[in-house]
Amino acid sequence: MKKIEGNLNNRIEIEEIKNYIGRTIKIHGSIHKIREMSSFAFIILRTKRQMVQCIYSEEFSKFLLSQIKEEACVEFLAEVVNEERSKTGWELRLIDVEILSEPNEKSTIVFNNKEIEASLETLLDYRAITLRNERERAIFKLQEGICKGFREFLLKHKFTEIHSPKIVFSGAEGGANIFSLEYFGKEAYLTQSPQFYKQMMVGVFERVFEISPVFRAEKHDTSRHLNEYTSVDFEMGFIESFEDIMNMETLMLRYTFDLLKNEYINELNLLNVNLPDIGFIPSITFTDAKVLISKEYNRAITDEFDFEPEEEKLLSEIIYKKYNRELVFVTHYPSKKRPFYAMDDINNKNFTLSFDLIFRGMEITTGGQRIHELNQQIEKMVSREINTELFESYLMIHKYGMPPHGGLGLGLERLTSKLLNQNNIRLSTLFPRDISRITP
Repeated sequence: MKKIEGNLNNRIEIEEIKNYIGRTIKIHGSIHKIREMSSFAFIILRTKRQMVQCIYSEEFSKFLLSQIKEEACVEFLAEVVNEERSKTGWELRLIDVEILSEPNEKSTIVFNNKEIEASLETLLDYRAITLRNERERAIFKLQEGICKGFREFLLKHKFTEIHSPKIVFSGAEGGANIFSLEYFGKEAYLTQSPQFYKQMMVGVFERVFEISPVFRAEKHDTSRHLNEYTSVDFEMGFIESFEDIMNMETLMLRYTFDLLKNEYINELNLLNVNLPDIGFIPSITFTDAKVLISKEYNRAITDEFDFEPEEEKLLSEIIYKKYNRELVFVTHYPSKKRPFYAMDDINNKNFTLSFDLIFRGMEITTGGQRIHELNQQIEKMVSREINTELFESYLMIHKYGMPPHGGLGLGLERLTSKLLNQNNIRLSTLFPRDISRITP
């Protein structure tokens, strides 16, 4: 019987090619673009992270240029040659080719230029191939870096990563914005948030986090809303104040942006990303922010319980002018607009010990301190006419003892979109799901 051994060590990474100058290597990828010149051709090879420029010439290439076509998957035999005029310091002279597969037809969408000139709808309709564009795929490589930064930071700070169920018996936030489904003769729902489960796990691990999809059945058709998005959640116990959570998020963002600078510089440069300064993040109470916006822009306050999208933009403008900062914490949101598990301010029960983080005019994070005492939690639920019997498993944690705790949820697509200064969150969503799109 033949023994099968996994061995990928013979694959040369792009970063290692400089060590092979003067030698012959094998390199694989997809032919992104062919640019024919008078006596030679540039072959742009799309590898898993970078575009690699190769040189074809009848002088040293043993195959015909007509044998290869764009989007063919190939393995090239190439000589690594020193080339000071190249950004990499080397170039690949193609010697031979093995064609692994070829496209059956030519795409009607031109995706191998610097940018794709197409509408948002076309971009999304043909997502499987438009993502092959260098800039488009760089968005999601950068998003990978954001998740990597968050995960590394949280693990360094003794958080445990968890994976909570996405089919649930009841919604964390209730209301009509929850997807229902038939579950073996019972009614169940797609989770709006891992909120209940991460609170439960605080009683187990003290500090937990999760990066996972959440679902909102909101009939919004705006540039900032999705019906399925990726939420970065963490919850931590034995806090002294909800400000501990804000401080943890500040450190997490600082660590992550530093990681992007060190490990994702190619994507940052390609996408022209200007990372914000996270030296400190100013904070302001909800009430003070409302008054400040009203005075600064001579606007009437029309909603006393929440921010309008335009107010988030205006507050960001004020904060940037005053502090030269692109993020701002807004604290002490009205209890009326926060979930039943949000802890009220002991000094004024009309407001909660909660916050939002606004970045470049958009809320990207919601968090705060949770109620940890059983009677206090039941009292607030009853005051909102919530049937506590439906939340028996959730209330179990309060019944058997919970430390003061709190946490947050951050929208990954919103953060990515604002980092790139995009005008629509769908551009930073791999395969968006909204009220009109469920494919591809």
